[in-house]
Amino acid sequence: MEELLRTNDITLIPLARAVLEDEGIDSFELDVNMSILEGSIGILPRRLMVRTDELDKARRVLREYGVRFED
Repeated sequence: MEELLRTNDITLIPLARAVLEDEGIDSFELDVNMSILEGSIGILPRRLMVRTDELDKARRVLREYGVRFED
């Protein structure tokens, strides 16, 4: 698995996951529990992971949908 994006924006990961799911790309969110432990105040970023062989496609799809993230 490879990191697709890392963010403190609580709305970005659900959006990205929905877009990826529509395109048939599986994703997995990491650091959810750490974020909850810190009180959900947004200090610790969450990461969205995808399979290594789908990373390029996932990046392309998110860009096409206008989802902004850093490579």
